[in-house]
Amino acid sequence: MSDQFQGIEPMVYQSQINVPYSWWAGDTATRFFVTLRDEKKITATKCGDCGKVLLPPRKICPRCFTENMEWVKVSDEGTVLSFAVARRPFAAIPADKKVPVIWGLIQLDGADTALLHYLDGLRPEDVSIGMRVTAVYSEARKGTIRDISHFKPVK
Repeated sequence: MSDQFQGIEPMVYQSQINVPYSWWAGDTATRFFVTLRDEKKITATKCGDCGKVLLPPRKICPRCFTENMEWVKVSDEGTVLSFAVARRPFAAIPADKKVPVIWGLIQLDGADTALLHYLDGLRPEDVSIGMRVTAVYSEARKGTIRDISHFKPVK
């Protein structure tokens, strides 16, 4: 830095950029999303060595480091393990979601790991750890995780 700028606070500008891009989802994610889109079934991978059922599905077991995986269907219902509430809008919240937005870490029946997704149909103060929820599928499915619109409480 030259002598003429010593003691002057550097200027920092906040901005955003939108960079469209495409990427290959891979064999595992493709199979998961196609099954979700076409059959409204939530599938996971089961390790042939340790038996863990992984959702989101993985190509390689993170515990055994094996590719010995088989595909299994898991339930549409599960348990909320944790949750977070966004009470102010920010970039990660899609335009079709209104605050407050509730995210839940949901362990579906039959899975050993959890899936992060939206909770809806309830107020933030009514969410609790251990709550039972069920998947609500989107009417128009496109092969993305949003083919599950959200999870709602089991009545």
